[in-house]
Order: sequence, then C-alpha cells, then structure tokens
Amino acid sequence: MDATTAPHHIPPEMPQYGETYHVFELMQNLLEQLLIHQPKDPIPFMISHLQQDNDNVPKIVILGPPASGKTTIAMWLCKHLSSNLLTVENLIAREFSSLAAVARKHYQKMRKLSSTLLVKLIQERLKEEDCVRRGWILDGIPETREQALMIQTLGITPRHVIVLSAPDTVLIERNLGKRIDPQTGEIYHTTFDWPSESDVQNRLLVPGGVSELETARGLLEYHRNIVRILPAYPQILKVINADQPCVDVFYQALTYVQTNHRSNAPFTPRVLLCGPLGSGKSLQAALLAQKYGLVNVHCGQLLKEAVADKSKFSELIQPYFRKEMAVPDSIIMKVLSRRLSQQDCVQKGWVLHGSPPADVALFSPRRVFFLNVPFDSVIERLTLRRVDPVTGERYHLMYKPPATMEIQARLLQNPKDTEEQVRVKMDLFYRNSVELEEFYKRAITVNADQDPYTVFEYIESGIINPLPKKVP
Repeated sequence: MDATTAPHHIPPEMPQYGETYHVFELMQNLLEQLLIHQPKDPIPFMISHLQQDNDNVPKIVILGPPASGKTTIAMWLCKHLSSNLLTVENLIAREFSSLAAVARKHYQKMRKLSSTLLVKLIQERLKEEDCVRRGWILDGIPETREQALMIQTLGITPRHVIVLSAPDTVLIERNLGKRIDPQTGEIYHTTFDWPSESDVQNRLLVPGGVSELETARGLLEYHRNIVRILPAYPQILKVINADQPCVDVFYQALTYVQTNHRSNAPFTPRVLLCGPLGSGKSLQAALLAQKYGLVNVHCGQLLKEAVADKSKFSELIQPYFRKEMAVPDSIIMKVLSRRLSQQDCVQKGWVLHGSPPADVALFSPRRVFFLNVPFDSVIERLTLRRVDPVTGERYHLMYKPPATMEIQARLLQNPKDTEEQVRVKMDLFYRNSVELEEFYKRAITVNADQDPYTVFEYIESGIINPLPKKVP
C-alpha cells in the first residue's frame, strides 16, 4: 500500500501511549489538592491540574510534503494512541466556536487562514479537556517558520516532531494516481490501492490539486518553508523515509513517539530571563521549555490566571488590574511562590520571564540571562508592528510588509506599540535593571539583537557549561 492512501486495513493494536501512568497516584494527589485549595469551580482546576501532572500524553507534530502520507500516518497514530487529530479542516469545522466561525468565512473567501488566526484556533482547541487528557497530533502544522515561532511563544511545545521525506518524482507520481470516491470520501490509487468492486471503480473521480504542475508548486513551497521550520525543533526531530510501505512508515513513527527524551541539562534548571520589552524573552523561554522539558512561567500571565481562577489572590490583584496599576511585588512574590513550589516545577525545573520582581532571587535561579537589545532596535521591532483588522494577520512594516497597498491602507497599530508607550516602558526597565544587576552579579549577558535561534544557542551554552569562576 502506498503511504498516501487512506488505510482500509488498520495495523494490529499496539500498546497504548503512557499505559504505565499511575492513575491511582494521580487521583489521590488531585483529591488532596482539591481539599487543600477548595476551588470555587472544580472543573477548570482539574483541567489545570491534569495539564501540570499528566505529562505522559502525546504531543506530536507530523510534517511532510504533498503526497507523503502524513495524514494517513497521523490518523493511525491517533487511533493507537487514543489521541486527538488537529488539522486546518477540523479546526475550522468546530460548531460551537465563534473563532472557528470567523475562520470558516476567511477560509471560504481566501482558501487559506492567516497565521494569527490559525494559531489562535490551535490555542483554543488545546485548552479543551480532551486534548489536555488524551494529547494531540498536529497534521501539517506549522506550515511556515512564522507559525512555528508563534506556536512556541504561546508555550505550545510538542514532544516529538516527525518529518516524512520522499523524492519529488515519487510524490508527483503518487498524486497523479489519486482517485476519490464522491460517495464515501475514500481515497484510492490507480497503482497501489485500486478498489475491487466495479461500481466503485466507475464512480471514482480525480481530486482537485493533484496535477503535475499543482503538485510541483506545492512541493516548491514546502521545500522553501521546511528548511526554516526544522531549526525550531532541535533534539525532538526524526526524519522518516516515506518511500516505503505505509505500514513500515507507521511502525517507525509509532516507535519514535513512544520514546522519552532525556534532558541535556547537567542539573534541574531554574532559569531567569531578563530583558526589555521586545527582546524576545517569551520565545526563548518557549524554546528552553521545549528542549529541556522545563515549566514555562510567565509572570504577567500567572497574575491573569490567578484572577481568572478566582483564587485567594484574585481579590488582591483585581483592583490593580481595574485601575491599570502595577501589582505590588509582595503580591507577585506570593503568586510566584505558590507556582514555583508545585511538583512539576520542583521536578522538572522552570524558566521564568515577564518582568518578575528583583526579590525573585529568593527562589535561587541557577542561571540568569540578560537579553541585551539596543534601544533603537526595540523601537524598530515594536513601533512598526501592525495588524490587519480583516484577516487578523500580523505584519511588520520592515520585516514582513503587506503584499498590496490595499492591505497596507487598512493596517492598524496597537496603542501599546506607539513610540511614546514603548519609551515609557523602556525607561521603567532601565531604571529597574540597575537593581537587577546588583542582585545577579554572575548573570550572563546575551546579544539578543540577532536571529532568535542564534540567541538560543548562546543561552543553551550558558546552561550546559559551568559558570565562569570569579577572578579574585
């Protein structure tokens, strides 16, 4: 059977992903937490607890060129792992999502989604209970480097990334032989998977987008994007030859996603990232969390979650949010203390960012990094950002300008990105940075005014290698 065709004979059952997980211990721990914290709404609390503790669920990305069979492999993995398949089509087809309804309109009009809208759909879907409990498989997503960066910045970190590969000539031949049954939607192939029933044979049609020219265009676009996506997933990437029987490809993929990656860190990392607005702290935190399995803790997001969860800190924080005032360090430290003392942070380590107070030194970070970006570069990065109110697509007037004058004419700027607002926040950071440098005299300074993956390599070397000894 060819790797591109839909499976009519599913491989035999295999052991389920994470069957050895200690369910009794999880439930006992959950009950203890419920008794201690007594949340007003237990359902969000339980989902949050599962997100922290059920670390055995699949989180998989499958990428590959057209006709490589990635959807077939993704479907088989979902069946064997009892997981959730996420595709562009099923994300926009969700009935009870207002965001999906907006996405459907855009998709019908433009035949594709903006990166911003697609990533928002993914973020919304992954918060639902079934994805938290049973994990997820992204089929063909991310499609571009921009999507990969956006997904990582939101803390969405796969454990395994599979890339299917085959010669272009083979892929073009596969696509040319594809046929579809208009009644059932089943995919067949003139060479590898031809139906035996004559009535099925007679009603098969050639699907759209499979001509030699269309396939060649799709392959060209894929090759242009994939070389820029792969650096986003170091250490968790496996390339599988798709020019072999589909079952063989499947078992290689299944074997890989059932392996666990060991961290390269020489200790349980506790990492603090400091830097001005626009220095890339969120992206670097996401990359560290992905590679080393750390808990990604964003100080500002933690405060928002404390308010949303209606925890005991909610009443303390809400007045400051309503008045758009800074939350006092004493409250922030209490919220941070509760989060960093939880089991996942203690066992795995953490990476903290998002302008925490200087007193965070009390949590004894093992590595502290200052991301240094010139003032002019920050102004350039932030003040030139724009958003298209029609599609939701984000642009940058210098690095990612709109394709047409029509789009450029309707772009809007976030009020927080005006030069005046950016200067106010930068001045505040530079005033506080003196105090931070006093706290962290052995901090490592990194030039963050360069490609984000180059910045990550410098940060990673600072974690792997011992700190330089002080010169007397």
